[in-house]
Amino acid sequence: MLKNFIKDLGVFTYHQSLSCIFPVVIFATLAFSKAIQIPGVGRYDFILVICLLTQYLMYKFGLETKDEIKVICLFHIIGLVLELYKVNFNSWSYPEEAWTKIGGVPLYSGFMYASVASYICQAWRRFDLKIVSWPKSYVAIPLGAVIYLNFFTHHFIYDFRWLLMALLFIVFYRTIVKFTVRNKVFKMPIVVSFFLIGFFIWIAENIATFFGAWSYPNQEVSWSIVHFGKISSWFLLVVISIMIVAQLKLFYRDAGENLEK
Repeated sequence: MLKNFIKDLGVFTYHQSLSCIFPVVIFATLAFSKAIQIPGVGRYDFILVICLLTQYLMYKFGLETKDEIKVICLFHIIGLVLELYKVNFNSWSYPEEAWTKIGGVPLYSGFMYASVASYICQAWRRFDLKIVSWPKSYVAIPLGAVIYLNFFTHHFIYDFRWLLMALLFIVFYRTIVKFTVRNKVFKMPIVVSFFLIGFFIWIAENIATFFGAWSYPNQEVSWSIVHFGKISSWFLLVVISIMIVAQLKLFYRDAGENLEK
């Protein structure tokens, strides 16, 4: 029993590591560029070049498919729009100079969102994810849209994040995600997976801010841990991410293979 558990854990960790290549490259680049300054090259510009090169190499060597690249590009745009809006409202900032900054936001920032999409797409494929009782599109799509809009509107009106999280528990209470490790099928409530991914992204965010990827107002003088409340933001962002991937799979008629009723 213990031997099989160790084997399962080893295979699970191996495929999780492969799924995290893009995020790991970004973190490694952040650490490298903070420790070593390249003469004549802005740090944010350097990070963008590495992100583009990584994206190309992952596709070139078959780690990502053409359809996955399309999803990742979509996330890059969604993330960049959110970054432009949030930086304009001083939610956080990118203090360093760079040629590849638009509206105070470096273009590489979109790849941080794209790396989340890269992880989801790869994990979906490597673990043969199947989702049971996925809500109808006329429920999932408007809900995802409202969650995304709340990231913008809470600056003007009430922040509905806690209400939306409660609604998510209602909408997804029957939804189960199945994943396969060594021909064994495991399952968990999809809301739990939302939280777990969001929690680990929050940990990654702490690492990213420590290496100066961006700075919150309370981190401008000296680094401090990102507020625990940010976990709820990442929870909601993960929901949007998985919704987009799932709906695209439905759109491309993969429902019979990946989504079960």
